[in-house]
Amino acid sequence: MIIYLHGFDSTSPGNHEKVLQLQFIDPDVRLLSYSTRHPKHDMQHLLKETDKMLMLNVDERPLICGVGLGAFWAERIGFLCDIRQVMVNPNLWPQENMAGKIDRPEEYLDIATKCVSNFREKNRDRCLTLLSRHDGILDSQRTAETLAPWYEIVWDETQPHKFPSLSPHLQRIKAFKTLG
Repeated sequence: MIIYLHGFDSTSPGNHEKVLQLQFIDPDVRLLSYSTRHPKHDMQHLLKETDKMLMLNVDERPLICGVGLGAFWAERIGFLCDIRQVMVNPNLWPQENMAGKIDRPEEYLDIATKCVSNFREKNRDRCLTLLSRHDGILDSQRTAETLAPWYEIVWDETQPHKFPSLSPHLQRIKAFKTLG
């Protein structure tokens, strides 16, 4: 099972495309939608729904995958639910770049600081990060410098921020999902 979390643009047709691409790894890909506008509510909703999916799951190695803002959540929800994560162009600082787009961007900072202390150290090697060299929206270099001590970083030289094609990375994601 792969749980897919969309980015801030929940209606982008690219979400459906990524779900279809991920089905080459696992036929059971589930899009988990959330509001994107109310961070604390989103966190509760995502935890509850992910837990429900995991309770009914038969896959020994489920994975949670998110793009942009969805990657912010995938890392945290995956850690809290003890499943591997794939982050694609993660928005690690929504409190800085989502002002005016969401109701309470400061809640992201509150969530980030209230999560388990040193959670990335405890999550070491359980998250794969795909970054666009030419993101155009987020500072990929800053993201890489922040995450490199704990997670493998895979650079993509051609994809823009929304990362429409996961195809070149599907084998790497599959290998990561099936690691023992």
